[in-house]
Amino acid sequence: MSADLESLKERVREELDGRSEKLREIGEKIFANPELKFEEYKAMEWLTEELEDEGFQVERGVGGLETAFLARCPRGNEGPTLAFLSEYDALPGLGHACGHNLIATIGLGAGLGLCSVMEELGGQLLVLGTPAEEGGGGKVELIEAGIFEDVDVAMMVHPSDRTLVGRGSLGVQELKFDFYGEAAHASSQPEEGVNALDAVIATFNNVNALREHIKESSRIHGIITDGGEKPNIVPEHASAYFYVRAAEPEDLEELLEKVKNCARAGSLATGTELEIDEEGHGYQPMQPNPVLADLVKENFEALGEEVEDYEGGMGSTDMGDVSQKVPAVHPYIRIANEDTPGHSKAFAEASNSDMGYSAMLVAAKALAMAGVDVLGDEENYRRIVESFREE
Repeated sequence: MSADLESLKERVREELDGRSEKLREIGEKIFANPELKFEEYKAMEWLTEELEDEGFQVERGVGGLETAFLARCPRGNEGPTLAFLSEYDALPGLGHACGHNLIATIGLGAGLGLCSVMEELGGQLLVLGTPAEEGGGGKVELIEAGIFEDVDVAMMVHPSDRTLVGRGSLGVQELKFDFYGEAAHASSQPEEGVNALDAVIATFNNVNALREHIKESSRIHGIITDGGEKPNIVPEHASAYFYVRAAEPEDLEELLEKVKNCARAGSLATGTELEIDEEGHGYQPMQPNPVLADLVKENFEALGEEVEDYEGGMGSTDMGDVSQKVPAVHPYIRIANEDTPGHSKAFAEASNSDMGYSAMLVAAKALAMAGVDVLGDEENYRRIVESFREE
């Protein structure tokens, strides 16, 4: 690393140390005011107000999404465009049990930190507010709206119980099955009925039989969303809702067809009519750019953060779709004790803890420092692009 880049990184760290209290204040406000997908009006305002106060040129409601935003650092030069991404939606019933209050402020902090030295770097810097990661596919909609057409590299950090840099994610597609039968008195005339709930139960049994014959990384999980009205009425309608996940796009397509066949078999066995809806959200697998991942790792370690090698289970994120569009990275930083499950009350508590906000500051610094590496070294950027093309 050149002395110039090291000097810029030191300035970034000092900039963010001076902003740590304000970043925590915003993170605490977002935590205390959880907003569900596409309803993140308060979080968007707090983030964009801070960016505007620091001179960023802010556009709200980009891509047709009222709670999305694009903020451009007023300083920069010719060269690639780097985007830091913020998420800020909460989970129903659990609030910020996925730590999106921290993701929001990590992206904000990284943008403010890197913007402070952008006059001495090549390229442009954006902070993108991307709503509705939790089942809404906000990034997918922004891609379709063309918001990522001028983005060359995308980066963000997600809270976890471990610090990891090269971890991917599973692709996911939701499936909804509606079965239609015939109502009848369940005691006096059951033979006149066609039981839609039996079709749902058969579907779950078929899926359970399928599990032995799918790849270890794949996942199928579902719930019954309608099982009838009363026990003495043969259910004329029943429905189920599934998430189907796989590590590769072709594996996901194959598994989706098998799960649909499980429902078709349940329908055939019970004499019910079946409607399949797969128009809900679907995310592509995350493909972390290995060059970007190495740069983030180096900067994590320079800040004293221990990066693990971990091959545990993965979830899904619409950052996967971004990674299929442009070179991207989605590392994780530890905010909780090991094996603290995400989407839990314990993880929500960690997302508003001293440990969580300390990790937030480290992650913001690491992202901004990696941004110096990307925009301050043409060779790094060349390797990032070549690796993306190879992938």
